[in-house]
Amino acid sequence: MGYSKDQLLARLKELQIDFSQYEHPVVLTVEAQAKYVGNVGGALSKNLFLKDKKHRYYVVSALADTKVDMKVLSQRLGLGKGGLRMAPEEVLGEILKVPLGCVTPFALVNESASHVSLLLDKGFKTQERCIFHPLSNDMSISLNAFGLDKFLKSIGRDPTYIDLEANPPVGKDQPPDLASLVPLGSTVLPDLPEKTPSQDSSGNHPSAGNNSTAVTAKADKPSSAVQNVKEKSVNGVRPSIPSTDAGKFVEELLDRTSTLLLSEISEDSIKRHGGQLGAEVANNIRKCLREDLKNLATIVKNTAYTEGFYAGTHYQPKRL
Repeated sequence: MGYSKDQLLARLKELQIDFSQYEHPVVLTVEAQAKYVGNVGGALSKNLFLKDKKHRYYVVSALADTKVDMKVLSQRLGLGKGGLRMAPEEVLGEILKVPLGCVTPFALVNESASHVSLLLDKGFKTQERCIFHPLSNDMSISLNAFGLDKFLKSIGRDPTYIDLEANPPVGKDQPPDLASLVPLGSTVLPDLPEKTPSQDSSGNHPSAGNNSTAVTAKADKPSSAVQNVKEKSVNGVRPSIPSTDAGKFVEELLDRTSTLLLSEISEDSIKRHGGQLGAEVANNIRKCLREDLKNLATIVKNTAYTEGFYAGTHYQPKRL
C-alpha cells in the first residue's frame, strides 16, 4: 500500500507547507481538470512517467503548456533518440503506487519509487502557484515552488529544475547535459506487456503538446549534475566531479547489499540450497547490483571526459 491522499495532505500540514485544496469529480485530462480549477489562480501541470531500455524510470513534471520532445530529452540524458518511452500502466501501481491519471512529484514519497528520477520544469519557478493532484485525481492542490521543494527535501530529494524545451547539441565535444539524472539504481520488475498508455498527471497522450520548438537554452544548474562544458566555458566556472553523490550512492549501495543479503538468507533458502546457499546468494546479489555499478561507472566516465575536455580547451602552452 502506498501513501494515501489523506496521508499526503497530513504530511504537508506537518511540514507547514502552505497549500490550497479543491475537490472535484475524477478527471483524466488537463483539459477536464481546468474546468474545475482553471480559474483558482495557479498553473496546471502535466506529468509523464517514462522508462528507458534498462528499466530505469523517470517522472517528468512540467507546466501544461511546456513542449516536451521525448527524443530530445532522451538524447540529453545520454540514452539516444529512442531511449525513452511511456512506462506501462501496470507499472504505475508497482512503483509509484498511484492509479492512471495521478502521476505527480508527490508519488515519489513512496519507498518503491526511491530509484525514480525526477525532472522538474524550470517554469514552475516563475509561477506564484502550481497545481497538482495529491495522489488522487478527485482533488487538486495548489502550492508554490518553495513548498514543493520543501516537501521533496523532506523525502530526501534534491529538486532539479531544468529547461525542458531546450535542445542543446549532443556530440563528441558536447556530453549529454542531463546524463547525471539517469537513475543510479534500477527497479527490477518482470517484463510487462507494453501498451501505449496515455498517462500524464491528467491522462494526456505523450504526443499532446510535446513537439519541441527546439528552443536552445541551458538548464538550471542541477545539483550534482555533469554540466554542459560549452555552457560552463562561457561562464568561466570549472565543472567538478560529483563526489558527494558518489559517496551517497556508495552508502545506498552498501545498505541495499546488506538488505539483499539478509533477505536471501532464510530458513527456507537454507533448506532449498543447503551447501550451495553461498553461491546462490552471491549470484542473486550480482544480478541486482550489476546495473547500479554500471551506471556509477558511466557517470564517472562522463565526468572524467568533461574534466579532460575542459582542461584541453583551457590549456595555454608556454611561449618559447
